[in-house]
Amino acid sequence: MKFGCHGSTWELDYDVESDRLPEILDTIQKAGFRGIDAQISLLGRFKENPQGLQQELERRGLELAALTFPFSWETESIQEEVLEQAAYYIKFLKNFDDAKLNFAPRVHQERDNLRKNQLAIIELANKIAKMGHENGVLCSFHPSSPPGSFFRIKEDYELLFEKLDFRYASYTPDAGHIAFGGMDVLEIFKKFLPHIKHVHFKDASKSFKWEKMGTGDIDFPAIIQFLKNNSYDGWIMIEEETNESAANPDDAVMDIGEYVKENLLPIAEGASI
Repeated sequence: MKFGCHGSTWELDYDVESDRLPEILDTIQKAGFRGIDAQISLLGRFKENPQGLQQELERRGLELAALTFPFSWETESIQEEVLEQAAYYIKFLKNFDDAKLNFAPRVHQERDNLRKNQLAIIELANKIAKMGHENGVLCSFHPSSPPGSFFRIKEDYELLFEKLDFRYASYTPDAGHIAFGGMDVLEIFKKFLPHIKHVHFKDASKSFKWEKMGTGDIDFPAIIQFLKNNSYDGWIMIEEETNESAANPDDAVMDIGEYVKENLLPIAEGASI
């Protein structure tokens, strides 16, 4: 079990292009974490230079755990473009040992044509995951919880896990999004454990508010204990979506690092932050 950070703490909007990854990596290293899961919009100068990114990571003793790839699906031409993009980032990830493509469907303003869109998302997700499998890169599906998300509540998850092709795909549970979907976080981890190969943690309250890590209502120590008991050996990527973290992400990550060291590492035993 290894602990790292997701880039969304520094930039929540997956469409905002940024070229500050070296500074982000400095903070991750300073906070004591082992790696990063970065949305593709954060790659900046490394977007066409995986070797350069590898050098930056190695200088800091860090790893690329995953790239997060948001995708649309609404038309055939969009799907063709998404598959081309996915192929590029799968090839990119082959430069990094065991790095995953963490892929997430975009959200709409509303959950329009719900079943039709859900099935279209899953069909495209299966194509991406199969492509990854054929190239030795595991693709992990990441549901989210905004009101316009097509996979946010229990019934959505039931369809997702019925139709997603787990011969090729895995599942990235996001503790905060599970809570925002009105579900019991630990129960979701238990139910879908065989498909979990990558994990996201962020905290939330029962009143559906993002909280500073360790101050919300999600029982992270219980999740870590469960994962340890079941020999989970993948990444735990920590992120935060509070107003405070948006204003000062570096300080937020330093605080998250202290929380992990004090509350999660003693349970994980043998894991490294």
